[in-house]
Amino acid sequence: MLKIIDISKTFNPGTANEVKALQGVTIEIEKGSFVCVLGTNGSGKSTALNAVAGSFMVDEGRIILDGMDITRWSEHKRAGYIGRVFQNPFSGTAPGMSIQENLALALKRGKKRGLGWGLPKHVVENFKKLVAPLNMGLENRLENPIGKLSGGQRQAITLLMATAIRPKLLLLDEHTAALDPKTASKVIDLTQQVILKDNLTTLMVTHSMQHAVNLGDRIIMMHHGKVAYDFKDEDKKRLKVNDLLNLFDELRRKDNIDPAVAELLKEQYV
Repeated sequence: MLKIIDISKTFNPGTANEVKALQGVTIEIEKGSFVCVLGTNGSGKSTALNAVAGSFMVDEGRIILDGMDITRWSEHKRAGYIGRVFQNPFSGTAPGMSIQENLALALKRGKKRGLGWGLPKHVVENFKKLVAPLNMGLENRLENPIGKLSGGQRQAITLLMATAIRPKLLLLDEHTAALDPKTASKVIDLTQQVILKDNLTTLMVTHSMQHAVNLGDRIIMMHHGKVAYDFKDEDKKRLKVNDLLNLFDELRRKDNIDPAVAELLKEQYV
């Protein structure tokens, strides 16, 4: 379904601010797989999602989605096949527009946009049916500006918008990080329901090791713009939060080892 093949990205090359954000990242994700991506700040996890979404063009490598080479596609063109929910509850929506207008725009993602003078009654009724299962009472507030909603309500609606046209790929970029624990838990439950219902291929960046352990069928841990660990199937099922913490500690220890010493240690054990 998704093939990320040896992609690299350097920001501000040749300057004092040069950052090698991605260094030869290769990941292959099967259809219907739910993958959690972990990593410290600057590890490249969100950068990898941005590369897939088309927020920038990669320097090297290829990105294949459902057999289509989308490496040089614009972000707008990719949006017809990729749904996305951002960390900031105020991203990905038009705050001054109503809930129903935002939902209508979501149905036109990747297509030519435009709204008429009003939405047909049957469309509004369909939106009510779509929103009602959230149990937030929003089905009776569809004309309210989406910018007036709480962070949790907005993320719930944004998740519905991202999956309205059943995308080939769903990208979740720490979409509960800005929410309080209770609200985050509710949005995570909704996320799992939506993904399972439509068997969506999903790539979720998260800062929560508990979420990574509890959700999905695969965990990828990134470090310094590379894939450090990749756990799936039975290996993933056996993982506990403490196991992930130990792996992070191991990566930190390696960072503190002098390169010359590391090479000597490598020669001893190879």
